[in-house]
Amino acid sequence: MHSCHLLLAAVVAVSAISGCNGERVAAPDGGADGAALAVASPNGAVAVTAGTQVSYDATKGGATFTPPARGRLEYSITFESPSNGLSARAGTVLGQPAEPGVVWLNIVATDTSGHKASDRFTVVAFAPGLPLPTLPPSPFHYTDAAVPLPAHFQAIINGASVVATDNTPARTPITDAGAALGRVLFYDPRLSANDRISCGGCHSAAIGFSDTSSRSHGFDGGLTGRHAPGLTNARFYSRGHFLWDESAVTLDEQVLRAIQNGIEMGMTVQTLEPKLSATVYYPALFSAAFGTPAVTGDRVLRAVAEFVRSLVSTGSRYDRAFDEAGTPNFAAVFTPQEVQGERLFRSAGCADCHVTVAQVSDSVHNIGLDAVTTDRGTGRGAFKAPSLRNVAVRPRYMHDGRFGTLERVVDFFDSGVQPNPDLDPLLRAPDGSPKRLRLAAEEKAALVAFLKTLTDSTFLTSPRFADPFKPATNPPQLHP
Repeated sequence: MHSCHLLLAAVVAVSAISGCNGERVAAPDGGADGAALAVASPNGAVAVTAGTQVSYDATKGGATFTPPARGRLEYSITFESPSNGLSARAGTVLGQPAEPGVVWLNIVATDTSGHKASDRFTVVAFAPGLPLPTLPPSPFHYTDAAVPLPAHFQAIINGASVVATDNTPARTPITDAGAALGRVLFYDPRLSANDRISCGGCHSAAIGFSDTSSRSHGFDGGLTGRHAPGLTNARFYSRGHFLWDESAVTLDEQVLRAIQNGIEMGMTVQTLEPKLSATVYYPALFSAAFGTPAVTGDRVLRAVAEFVRSLVSTGSRYDRAFDEAGTPNFAAVFTPQEVQGERLFRSAGCADCHVTVAQVSDSVHNIGLDAVTTDRGTGRGAFKAPSLRNVAVRPRYMHDGRFGTLERVVDFFDSGVQPNPDLDPLLRAPDGSPKRLRLAAEEKAALVAFLKTLTDSTFLTSPRFADPFKPATNPPQLHP
């Protein structure tokens, strides 16, 4: 930003030219001695609090523009977007912002010869009482180098390995500083239009980064179209697409969709960039992650994606059954019922779709939820499933959250699969009808018992993944 203004100051032209933030600066032809009228100290993003009286001098006491060769400058401010309760008099922004939001303004300076220069800037109104994050002196560790994947994630077991499904782009690996920034962004309600909801509002750490409601409430109370899937082990899915219907080609795109969705968070990248730039703790976090404090949409998406990919669960009782070579001994860790459930998970066909020892989805499937497709998903009623890790603590299941317990899920696969014309072949009997498992009651209970061994309490309560805005010792602030 600053280098752009230095460059503009050195440019000689006959007419006005545009600055890097959209401001207009006059060519250096003003005044009898050839002194240029130009932007000397741009305003940038100005933080205020909604509902609080504002009186902001956009001239910065005369420092915003270069001094005139003679006489004095006249100032005027125009609004390029709805004013949100603000007004302007000469070079001062006045009023009381009605609600959280970003207002775009343009201040124009005119000298006695009629030459002009202008500075485009934003006034960012934050909701009152927003907290600041409580962060450790140095970032938590998120990289594989610092937190190595266990041997059984790297080994080929039953013909597959977890690491072979890793969808992390080589050009954007997980970094400690990047994921630390992403953690703050993930939980920051400032990423929503009215400062009321964050990504973590629909993806709670305590329940495997999912939601207990069938459909989540967005920033203004609207309901999302589908259930919020658990994000545990989202990094491991070889097809690399995201959302239930795989419509997000990358994880960055999934993050962008949530931010820009008119129900979920209601923001745009254009408004998000100045909003975060005006937040006091982000310059240092962006500098640590990317080398400069510049806030850009691409950097926001990348950091949140790094944090989501760091949500790797490896500390369940199931994981403790594997030795350092990646060999399992379930009998040494599980109850007899859980051992039976693990065997049924494989023999009943569950492991055909929930693959590897991370129980991640292999592809998309139409599982016969309805005889007639009501939601096309990826097409023909097929959907991607999240990893089964921590499945027992997120008691809404399927893309529409129709099942409230694991017992109902097991009952469905046992006898409730519907004869949908696009039913996946894996769920068809030899005659083409929906497969019936015909499990006994104790077998169903054993399957549920096994699924509960996938709960990782250390992961669910880890400070690395927790909301940094919630500590009781964190006092509310009037504005960022």
